[in-house]
Amino acid sequence: MQKLGNYVTGKWINGDGDGQALYNAVTGETIAAASTKGLDFKSVLEYGRNVGSPVLRGMTFQQRGAMLKLLALHLRNHLEKFYTISYQTGATKADSWVDIEGGIGNLFANASLRRKFPDESFCLDGEGHNLSKNNTFMGHHLLVPKEGVAIHINAFNFPVWGMLEKIAVNLLAGMPAVVKPATVTSFLTESVVKEIIASNILPEGALQLICGSAGDLLDHVTSQDVITFTGSASTGLMLKSNTNIMRENVPFNMEADSLNCIVLGEDVTPSMPEWDIFIKEVRKEMTTKAGQKCTAIRRIFVPANKLEDVHIALGKALAQTTIGNPLNEKVKMGSLAGQGQKEEVKAQVQKLLASSQIIYGSLDSVEVIDADANKGAFISPLLLLNENPLRTTESHEVEAFGPVSTLMPYSSIDEAIHLSKMGKGSLCSSIVTANDSIAKKYVLGAASHHGRILVLNNDCAKESTGHGSPLPLLVHGGPGRAGGGEEMGGVRGVKHYMQRVAIQGSPTTITAISNVYQPNAKGITDNIHPFRKYFEDVRIGEQIISGKRTITDADIKAFANLSWDHFYAHTDHTSLAGTLFEKPVAHGYLIMSAAAGLFVENSAKCPVLLNYGIDELRFTKPVYADTTIYVRFTCKEKIAQELKDENDITKGIVKWYVEMFDSNDEHIGIATILTMVKKKEK
Repeated sequence: MQKLGNYVTGKWINGDGDGQALYNAVTGETIAAASTKGLDFKSVLEYGRNVGSPVLRGMTFQQRGAMLKLLALHLRNHLEKFYTISYQTGATKADSWVDIEGGIGNLFANASLRRKFPDESFCLDGEGHNLSKNNTFMGHHLLVPKEGVAIHINAFNFPVWGMLEKIAVNLLAGMPAVVKPATVTSFLTESVVKEIIASNILPEGALQLICGSAGDLLDHVTSQDVITFTGSASTGLMLKSNTNIMRENVPFNMEADSLNCIVLGEDVTPSMPEWDIFIKEVRKEMTTKAGQKCTAIRRIFVPANKLEDVHIALGKALAQTTIGNPLNEKVKMGSLAGQGQKEEVKAQVQKLLASSQIIYGSLDSVEVIDADANKGAFISPLLLLNENPLRTTESHEVEAFGPVSTLMPYSSIDEAIHLSKMGKGSLCSSIVTANDSIAKKYVLGAASHHGRILVLNNDCAKESTGHGSPLPLLVHGGPGRAGGGEEMGGVRGVKHYMQRVAIQGSPTTITAISNVYQPNAKGITDNIHPFRKYFEDVRIGEQIISGKRTITDADIKAFANLSWDHFYAHTDHTSLAGTLFEKPVAHGYLIMSAAAGLFVENSAKCPVLLNYGIDELRFTKPVYADTTIYVRFTCKEKIAQELKDENDITKGIVKWYVEMFDSNDEHIGIATILTMVKKKEK
């Protein structure tokens, strides 16, 4: 029997012994075995820390992001192979698309996220704080990559997405990973890792794979490591309670399966488009991946007076779901991941039946297309009804991890909120309503117990990603039963794998450490205007003090006529009583424009290609006619840009800290100007 490989310490290794047999979920045939017996897990972690970590930590965010993009492009060339293997997990083409191309999409999304970070291996976090009267002492926060390994223990339902959505974040942060997929579907994860390793895009030690038992892996973690777990709450609690994890205070991010819910708003009637949206969303979440999703809808709350109508509509919708071999184009729902999972679902449904009844589907039989219902891990979609959700708890405590959901009535939106909270924390909830007041009340009332809330109506339904789709730029996780963790979340997610340290010192020293100019730091002067320098030659802290210009009444009137901004504070001497102004004040954008005229190099063509934008513009003091102004113009930060194609100009973005002063040396405005600057031709 073929054995899956473990990619550890720079090579593919088969575990000892026969290993755990893995089966085709559709046919029941044995396809491979997985074993980690004989692996030295301590050496695996040390290899990641000693080989992968130094290289990744030495790369900049821009380099790491570009690496993720290359990896995503490479994996897209092997989609057909991944889909072929994915069918053996019981997934349909649509299910596999979410898993495979959704995972690759996560790589692309995190690659693009590099633009939110500097061209450094570290970054500042938040704003700096002046801590002294004379501006000589300040504080800031710095983020650096942790020096350990990100250990990902993943669930069986998304063998590709579960890996890629996690490693994309830790790799961008500068940490290597050890991935331990759930064994039952690890053969698909292995096929993807084989392509990743063969591509040579990731540095050695950046990714290791364990197919089978995790052995004593967690006994060797240290405080610099980070653990993420996706799976059942009971397994997560067991792992989190590891003595070594607690002793070392290892960060442990848990995403547990939860009793997610959907609410039909009281305003929705069968004649409204929102009614069909609701029915379609429930059917989709019950049958996608055969209901094997941590985000799947397990509880359905509808107004009591619409309970029967919803029951009938859902029954008709579910009846359209053809079940069977996912290779058959007519099939809409495949099998569960294996016979073990099928028995587990049945056992959990029996618990739910203590307070509910099956109103659609059968626990013991299912009609399938192009398959054997007994050999494959097939099960019918099961819709249950619990008419007393306030007095019984099974529907709020027991999860059947398959195409199973329970329909329940509510009498008011406040009661719906209360019922949603009885799940004791979930990854996501949805409400379908055309009434924004109902939506607001539900969101604010239920938000404390959910990681994400989707509001669906006819305005957004066509483009909505749906109840069960976590997005890489938003937090994925939830409180309480859902594990209390967070995954992804854009910049926020990357910071999980970095150490935040408060740094204190003079503005000049903090500038030198961070490579980002801090207000009140000492500037660097040069006889050459910075606009006459190429990107590589501009230095952080390089500074000019401009000449002076007096703003006249004629300037203010001319700018009003040019801009069409005749706001009374600029033009009407008679309307200023009770305002903040003594007399007509210059337009803020006039001051900004005048400042540009003072700091721009006007003599000849130069490496500055264009003005890219203005950030953080503030006008801090009124400027009246006959006020003389000048500018202190300082290089704040530099970010290199990649070439879009062979005809693109090599360039980078330079951020300039612009301070505008009056003749009393008081600030009248502050801004950050972005310019696109050409690099030297090689």
